[in-house]
Amino acid sequence: MQASGKARFGNAILTLVKLIVAAAMAGVLAAAVGLPAVGGAGFSAKSGVESLRIEAEELNEPPLPEKTVLLDSAGKQIAQFYFQNRESVPLSKIAPVMQQAIIAIEDFRFYEHGALDIEGTVRALTKNIFGGGVVQGGSSITQQYVKLVIFNSAETEEDQLKAIEATYTRKLNEIRYAMAIEKKYSKAEILNRYLNISYFGDGAYGIEAASKRFFDKHASELDLHEAATLAGAVQNPSQTDPGRGKEFRERLLGRRNTVLDRMAELGKISLAQAAEAKKEKLGYKGEKMPGGCEDSSYPYFCLYVQNDILNNTDFGKTQKARRDFLNRGGLTIRTTLDTKMQKAADAAIKKHVYASDDQVAAQALVEPGTGSIKALAASRKFGDNKKKNEMSYNLAANRSHGGGSGFQAGSTFKVITLLTALDEGMKLNDGFATGKTYDIPTNSLSPFRDCEGNRTGETHQVFNSSEGAGGFNTLQTGTWGSVNTFFMKLEEHVGLCKVVKMAKKLGIHRADGADLREVPTFTLGVNEMDPVTVANAYATIGARGKYCAPIVITEIVDREGKATNYKPDCDQVLDEEVADAASSILSGVFTKGTMTGVGGIGRDAAGKTGTTDGYTAAWFAGYTPDLASAVSIGDPRGAFKYDLTGVTIGGDSFPYVYGASISGPIWKDTMLKALKGVPATSFTRVDMSKFGGCSPGLCQPKPKPKPDRGDNRGGDDRGDDRGGDNDGGNDFEPPPPPDNGGGVIIPPDNG
Repeated sequence: MQASGKARFGNAILTLVKLIVAAAMAGVLAAAVGLPAVGGAGFSAKSGVESLRIEAEELNEPPLPEKTVLLDSAGKQIAQFYFQNRESVPLSKIAPVMQQAIIAIEDFRFYEHGALDIEGTVRALTKNIFGGGVVQGGSSITQQYVKLVIFNSAETEEDQLKAIEATYTRKLNEIRYAMAIEKKYSKAEILNRYLNISYFGDGAYGIEAASKRFFDKHASELDLHEAATLAGAVQNPSQTDPGRGKEFRERLLGRRNTVLDRMAELGKISLAQAAEAKKEKLGYKGEKMPGGCEDSSYPYFCLYVQNDILNNTDFGKTQKARRDFLNRGGLTIRTTLDTKMQKAADAAIKKHVYASDDQVAAQALVEPGTGSIKALAASRKFGDNKKKNEMSYNLAANRSHGGGSGFQAGSTFKVITLLTALDEGMKLNDGFATGKTYDIPTNSLSPFRDCEGNRTGETHQVFNSSEGAGGFNTLQTGTWGSVNTFFMKLEEHVGLCKVVKMAKKLGIHRADGADLREVPTFTLGVNEMDPVTVANAYATIGARGKYCAPIVITEIVDREGKATNYKPDCDQVLDEEVADAASSILSGVFTKGTMTGVGGIGRDAAGKTGTTDGYTAAWFAGYTPDLASAVSIGDPRGAFKYDLTGVTIGGDSFPYVYGASISGPIWKDTMLKALKGVPATSFTRVDMSKFGGCSPGLCQPKPKPKPDRGDNRGGDDRGDDRGGDNDGGNDFEPPPPPDNGGGVIIPPDNG
């Protein structure tokens, strides 16, 4: 600064000093400075003060950003979110020596003056005259608190810079606000607020977070040398940040010793105590401050909760409002996570699919009757390190909850057509004769109509896989064998739109958020799904037709201790008897169908394998009355480009991956551990008076009599009895499952 500039600057400071002193003498600032009014000040001084409007002005004090913590269902912390790592505490939980240290170094006359310390201000302003600028602050703790409130309230970087700019306009505004703060709060409350709002460096906001970060202890447990360290850090935290290296730690050590000297000078501690404290090492521990889902032990579940809040307008009208609610709200969020079930899912997936595999397994566990998501798991570690094969999105969830576009659900969708048929009054042994293929005609000839009444076709031929040439199948045998042509005929019989509507009743929606594809192959699972959606649909059957929207949050406690509870949102979407009948059929998948080679779990369970056309993905979804789960496997690089043929997964080679190859065993291993110790609940027996037998026109035709060859065997009743009974005589007997050559037995499953 040139000499003329310094002179002008000095004159401005002297003028301001005169005005402040004159104001004090005139009594305008009597309340602020804590001094009695002195009369007789000149008129010109009074006029100057009046032009400055030095009077109390109310300060807007928005709540401080506080960290939000996530808890599991048992109340144990699993993650935290924060804009600023802060945990406000009352003054009673801050060590007295910490209070003494901060007052000694920042405002030793804090309890003696009002909003403005005249002596300190005049002293600082006088030094600034000769320093050529604002080189020393004279702010009281109250003024510093005001500055920090304004800084934290700033919406933009420009506003933040204005909050700390070295101008006298800003200083005068601080004085006005400080006067109001001194009227509003006691000295103890001001000190408490100051210690909770201050930044101490190394990402720690507020004295409690700083104590934990620097020394791994609560603010109430601080020793003398630790309190002096934190008191010294407040002045210029970026330059004394111990996390930035040795040079910065040495500066912080110097500041600590300065604070100790000042405390001794003021008689707060003895010279001997100061000398003894100086012998202590800095003691910086740098305790981790985990934040966000990447630092959680359950990252995929955490990610679901995070997105559940960010995409729900109940938590704020705008995206920014919802993010602030989560990151600044100081909330305690209790979730539905069951860590026992989560560990069961993690272990089962790890056993069958390696984190290094190109293919990814994902699983969701949902509680029937509540919709509570109990666990979310995937075979890869959560993160964005491609070299470590990490995955940065939640494959177990849909896109709105941090997931991707999902995988085609395959034959798991056949259950929806089965439910539609039962809901329409079809019986267990109702069925059709179908061939090895089903030809879907063009639109103009198609028997399929979408829910807008439009004919829909695709000139496509559907094949059976291991079921051979086809034949007559019932609801039971067609489901157990997962016969493609049978389910195409069944969908044609009940109507495509009715199947789509049934899917929507079960909460089915595409993982990418787009509209469901209402095409003839809907029943074969051509829509991309996520495990949460599929598991919850199956949970609806397990709850005897009671659909509950998926939930992960049960309670939110705000910073004031007010609790808001979130209850399941449920609706009876199926007759209980229809769900019971479906469970009866789907139970046979373990004993007579595509899961025969894997087996059940020792309690009532039902489910369905799912292999997509072209082996692009493989699923298993199943349930008990107590827990439902869905497991998907696919290649996130592109399911159609990288199908599941000729692959090695989990160390085993597979020429083809079926639903029962890997997904089924993962489901079984998970359920065995997740339900260990949980009393088994049985399915309700099917109402045979309603669903037993077969309907006219849908019964299996009796076989034609064999020609009489004179051996008296062709005319007996055995053939008629075996072919025409109405009580399940056509039970499906699956062929022996093929061996895939890798030592893994794969039951036939048709995608």
